[in-house]
Amino acid sequence: MEIAEHIAAIAGEGKQLAGAAGAAGPAARGIRLGRDAAGRSSAMAITSKQVGRELVSLLPQLSVRGGLAALDFYRAAFGAEVVHQVGGTADNLSVVAELSVEGAPFWVADESPEHGNFSPESVGGSTTRMLLIVDDPQSVIDRAVAAGATQVYPAAKEHGWLLGRVQDPFGHHWEIGKPLIPWPPGQHGHGPLPAGPAR
Repeated sequence: MEIAEHIAAIAGEGKQLAGAAGAAGPAARGIRLGRDAAGRSSAMAITSKQVGRELVSLLPQLSVRGGLAALDFYRAAFGAEVVHQVGGTADNLSVVAELSVEGAPFWVADESPEHGNFSPESVGGSTTRMLLIVDDPQSVIDRAVAAGATQVYPAAKEHGWLLGRVQDPFGHHWEIGKPLIPWPPGQHGHGPLPAGPAR
């Protein structure tokens, strides 16, 4: 079962959820896209009314092999809490779960090739990287390694960040760090820096 179906089940009626999602589009929320003076894309509100409830959020979903083992790893490595879980039982081995790391949510699901969702193990690598911002990056890297991750590189200073990276046991890469200057730099009186946290 896909994540959208689980969310629809939680909401009660899929049609209501779809309606809310549609209303959350830029035009419906009084937002138009433009560019700032530097040519960067920006969203500019064109209504004078403040929307009472935010309808838009962007959450990553990690496809894995072995969903239950992934939940255990993210608990041990990052202190993640399971907010909601479907599956992982004798009757339904496939897992879809929402997790939270100190209020930062993400989803984890067993891969489902029939729906076009593949784990890094299936495709030979990951096409995305997670960025986890914490106060003490190296201690979190060490904790993740103790839980079964592989350190790609330790925390080091670069581009205004203290940043390291691990690969989790399911093939996903996590950049773990924190900005060392007010971020983004162009908005706080700093000159332009090279691109942010990436190697």
